[in-house]
Amino acid sequence: MSLYKRGGVFWSYVFMDGVRHARSTGTGNRRNALIIEQRFKEELNLQRHHTSAPVPQMPFGELAARFLAEGDAKPWHVDRLKLLLPYWADIQIGRIHKALAADYRNRRHREKAVTDTTINRDLEALRHILFWAADEGFILSNPLARMRMVPERRKPRKVLALADEEKLLTAAAPHLRAIIVAALDTGMRRGELLNQQWEHIDWDRRLLSVTRSKTAGGEGREIPFTERLETLLRASRMDHGTIFTYEKTAIAQIKTAWKAAIRRAGIRYCRFHDLRHTFNTRLMEAGVMQEIRKALMGHSSGEDVNSIYTHVELPAKREAIRKLERWVSDQKPNEDEQGGSHDRNETTRPGNAEIGNHTTDARRTETVEKENPGGSRARPDQQAPGGRSRQRGRTQSGAPPTPEAR
Repeated sequence: MSLYKRGGVFWSYVFMDGVRHARSTGTGNRRNALIIEQRFKEELNLQRHHTSAPVPQMPFGELAARFLAEGDAKPWHVDRLKLLLPYWADIQIGRIHKALAADYRNRRHREKAVTDTTINRDLEALRHILFWAADEGFILSNPLARMRMVPERRKPRKVLALADEEKLLTAAAPHLRAIIVAALDTGMRRGELLNQQWEHIDWDRRLLSVTRSKTAGGEGREIPFTERLETLLRASRMDHGTIFTYEKTAIAQIKTAWKAAIRRAGIRYCRFHDLRHTFNTRLMEAGVMQEIRKALMGHSSGEDVNSIYTHVELPAKREAIRKLERWVSDQKPNEDEQGGSHDRNETTRPGNAEIGNHTTDARRTETVEKENPGGSRARPDQQAPGGRSRQRGRTQSGAPPTPEAR
């Protein structure tokens, strides 16, 4: 018997190598006290074998300082610690548990209207630091290792319309205008664009190589030029240095210029990252396959075991960019004639008034046939001789036949 209750709290007394070690469990619940005592014995056993001794009494504030100095701290860890430290700084890392995490979530909701997604990012940073503490031997295990996060609600993503794109480019400052065009025509992230170098452009092959990306899948990927982007880059071509600059100085932030451009353009606010969503959406509507879109945007391949054998060839990427340019050119006359509306049906053009709506259908059919040769065909009972399709029990207009027709 090594547990004794003193003043309503269980104390653990453990003898090891003739030395008595005493520690309060801090609880009057015997079951919880037994769990705490077991951890106490494990700590003493590690010390006995000259292994790195855990320091469960270390305050989280001290652990965070060590993590920033010795660990692989990212900028987002620093941002999250500004929110975590007011609550967790004085709590001993050995006393952190899931109930405290739930209390932190409730406190964040009371203090400010924040989403569960935001709080999940806070707790992910906390859990990452505790994993580092376990690896360094400061605690035996991470108490939040199996903590479940609150399910996150997906929000609709803004896609920039072509009419709004024209307004935004007109209102943007010259240095920002070039960045916007590059984002819309390549789908690159803001950090990738601001760190892009002239040395990584292959002018002969008309390719832009991304060498600094947020994800491993984005490193070293090649993106073919659009004609608009090539014209823009050749106008300010240099041999070396950062591509996008302001007064010959590398740009670190574009938040102020972006907000000013949105305000002057008079359009609904959207994030700069939404330009990346716009690029992906336009590729999808132009008929580009998902694997090619992921390769162009530098998305991770996921956990599919077969993904390591998948490689998107450069000609497929070039064809995807050509489809994007054709899709944009098909949409612009439509918006110009209808006053900037978002109707995507092809309108008639001069000289082709009688086949205006058939042009887009033919192009889209051709695209599908190229990507899926030998695909599904009409069933025999729906195909009449001479190439006409027939539908039983329906007229050509799709309505049920009248008794006379039957």
